[in-house]
Parts: sequence; C-alpha cells; structure tokens
Amino acid sequence: MVFVASATVAVPAQATSLSGRPVVAGIDLERATIPDLQRAMRAGRLSSVELTLFYLQRIRKLNPTLHAVLTTNPDALRLAAASDFRRIRHQSKGPMDGIPVLLKDNIDTADRQPTTAGSTAMLESRPYRDAGVVGNLREAGAVLLGKANLSEWSSYRSTSSSNGWSPLAGQTANPYVLDRNPCGSSAGPGVAVAAHLATVAVGTETDGSINCPSGANGIVGVKPSLGLVSRSGIVPVSKQQDTAGPMARNVVDAAILLAALNGADRRDPITVDAARQSLDDYTKFLRPNALHGKRIGVWREVYTPDDATKAAFEQALSRLRKLGATTVEITIPYLDVIAANEFPAIRTEFKHDLNAYLASTGGKHPADLAGLIQYNLDHAAVEMPYWTHNLWDRSQATTGIDDPAYRAMREAATSAARRGLDETLHGNSLDAIVAPTNNAAWKTQLGTGDGALLIDSSGPAAVSGYANMTVPMAYSGPLPLGLSIMGGKFSEPSLLAIAYAFEQDTKVRRLPTFIPSIG
Repeated sequence: MVFVASATVAVPAQATSLSGRPVVAGIDLERATIPDLQRAMRAGRLSSVELTLFYLQRIRKLNPTLHAVLTTNPDALRLAAASDFRRIRHQSKGPMDGIPVLLKDNIDTADRQPTTAGSTAMLESRPYRDAGVVGNLREAGAVLLGKANLSEWSSYRSTSSSNGWSPLAGQTANPYVLDRNPCGSSAGPGVAVAAHLATVAVGTETDGSINCPSGANGIVGVKPSLGLVSRSGIVPVSKQQDTAGPMARNVVDAAILLAALNGADRRDPITVDAARQSLDDYTKFLRPNALHGKRIGVWREVYTPDDATKAAFEQALSRLRKLGATTVEITIPYLDVIAANEFPAIRTEFKHDLNAYLASTGGKHPADLAGLIQYNLDHAAVEMPYWTHNLWDRSQATTGIDDPAYRAMREAATSAARRGLDETLHGNSLDAIVAPTNNAAWKTQLGTGDGALLIDSSGPAAVSGYANMTVPMAYSGPLPLGLSIMGGKFSEPSLLAIAYAFEQDTKVRRLPTFIPSIG
C-alpha cells in the first residue's frame, strides 16, 4: 500500500495528543535497546509479531501527521512469524533476528513493494533483486517493515527543493515541532526512528543525508566509510560518495545494525576490496570510559552555527574533556578546493550512475535521465508544483565520465578532502574530529530551498569517503541538535566508542513532542 498524502504542510490541531510513551508488552521502547528486545523475546515476554504489529499500528496512527512512511511491507508479519518460529527452535540468526527495520525508498527490494526514490515515475519499477544491504538484512533475520519517505531523488533535482518532500507522501514533518523541517534526504527514516515507527532504519547519504536528519530528529546516524557497506541496488546520486548507513535511537542499536549491513558484495567490487574491514560485532568497542586519553579535534569553521548551537557545542566539548579527552582546536585545509569541485563533478556522476541504474531495473519506468525530465514535464502538476528540475537539466547537459574536465574535478575534490582530513588527523595525533551537525530545524516553506540554513560539517567526510556519525548533543528549545564525530577511513569502531561514551554520560535524547508550531 502506498500512503499518498497532500503535498502541503498540514499540521492537525490535535497533534499534541500523538505524544506518549511507546510501550509494548510492558517494555518502554524509548529505553530499550535491541539486546533488551532480544532478551524479552527469548524469555517469551515479547514476540517479533507483537513488536511488528505495534509498529504497523503506530504507523497507521502517526503517519497521516508525519508523512514519514511511503509503504508498509505486506509480508512484514510473515517475516516476523518466521523469526518467532526460529527462536522457538533455538535457531536465531543473531541480534537483528525479528527486529523491524524501515528502508529509505531508494533501496531496492525484490518483493511486493516498489522502489520509487519518491517519484511517481517509479511506481511501477520492479527491481530484479534485493539491494546488497537488503540481502544482508534478510540473512540476519530482520523484519523488513516498509519503505520510508525521502526527499525525492535524494534531494538531487532542484536548488529550490525542500528536504523531506516527495510527490508520493508530501512533506515529512519533524516530530518535535511539526512545521519544522526534518532535514536531509533520509528525512523519512530519521523521523520514523525518532517517533518509534520502527526499531531502526537504513538511510543513505551522498553529503549530509544521514547525518543531518539524525541531528535534526534527535537520533544516532552513521555514515560509513565508502566500501564498508554495499551500494548495489540503491538509486544513486554519485557512486563516488553514496553509501547506506544505520539510523537508530541509541549507539548500541546503530552498532548492531552496522554489523548487519556491512560486508562484501560481488555486485559492488569496492566492498570486496574492503572486506577485511568488515566486522560482525561493533558493540565490543562500546565502553563508557572510551574517551579517556583520546585527542579530539574541534572544528569550528562550519557554516554559521547559531548562538544556541554554539553554546550547546561548547557544553559538549566540556563534557568530552570531563570524560578524559583532550580537545585540540583545528582547521581543515583545502575546503575551497572541495567546494569548487564536488557538486560540478556530481552533475556528471548523477547522469551516468542513474542511467545505469534505470537500465538494470525491471518494470515500467523512464529509460534514462532524459526520459525522467520528459516525464516531469508531462506530469508537472504532480511532480513540479513547487520547484523545477534545474539540477537535472545541468546534469543532462554533461558529456560523460570520460570527459577530462570531469575527471579533473573529481580527482581534485576527493584528493583535497582526503588530504585535508589525513593531514589534520595525523598532524595533530587526533582520534577524531567533532563539529555541530545542525542548527535547530527551520520552518518548512516549500519552494524556497533549504541550502542556506544547513551546517556543512558533513562535506569533508562525505567527499573523502571517510567515516562520520552523529549523536544527540542538546536541544534548542524543543528541537534537537546533533554532534558530528568524524575520523579516518574505516574508523567506525573508534567513532562508535566515542559516541557511546558521550551518549551514556549525557543521556540527551528525549521523546518527540509533536508540537504543531513554535512560531
């Protein structure tokens, strides 16, 4: 079933009644981790079917307000029942067995759900096989609960687009203040996890699309190093930067989901090369005293943090020091080179990578980017009520990945990002670098664009392909703020450890408030 909703930002007057603790079988899901749920299921206190039914009912209740879920999987309860049967027979597949997961709807599933990228043009697409990460989740026994809303085409269509809007489900609402933006193209997964529409979710990022919605919705997000997690079967923006990653309410769950997602996939050769970096267990690195002796770089030169964010960041730095870390003021070089080359390079990559995806995907849909542009023109009232596809026009005009000018731009962007982080990390003997993830979420105004309102702390890690993650840092009034923690390539164990120590000390996250507006 597709949840089709109005494209306007509608905030019901009764929205505040939607708050309340999410409890199933006497278990407070806000406090429970995946290991807690597994213990309850092993003890017979909870079943995967009960947990899955809870989320399906909560989606039916909250999604008309949040616009966070596009489809629910008609096979979800069957998958949950199969998990319960395995558990009875003592054949559990591990920590993700029976755990309901939402997928951003640019991730292929070869089942009865479409993969749309948020576009009506893709409603009849039928992928021939699961995405690599979906195959891993099935192998781990996870319950594929459904597909989450997203910024259509992962925000790569117009310079005036609004984060979290698609013509299929309208504008995703921030669950803390409903007329505020959820940020990032993985808006639906971020909101769904924050509001307890699933235990965890899988988002994707090209530059900021996991980290920003995680920060804006008060959850943990992990943007893995390029190659750790398969990109096969994911509607692309740029294969040079795209990756899927976990979105969860706590670091333990994010670590468990990352272990399920990572690993070699022959359909994505970069993961085969990186297979030795994959781990079956990231939770073994999670220690409350993990910050003792760590050297943490403090990166302040991000775009315009507001006063509340600056104050929250200073408080976070103070907590890091009290937990045993040494903070070091740093700058990251070559940011101008990254800024001059990243998005011009992506123009070429988007056309090339999207055309390849469409050519390999079954069902009825436009054959290439040119066909999608024509589709939008033919269905402008649905697809373009607020903004055009000016980014697509620029991408369509590119001449291919063999163009020397493109190759020079990509090399310049990637090498500058890697040199910048490597020189900063190694030159200062740093274990990680921290920065604010986001300012308090802005009021959504369709058609005006969101770019000037973002903090651009995701760029160096995104362009370099290095690890980056977000953990709740503070609240600005009712709105969450995130702390970004970035490191070198395949530094996920260290980043998760730092995030866990900070999380356990600060206990920042709190339930969404569903306030209609704060003016």
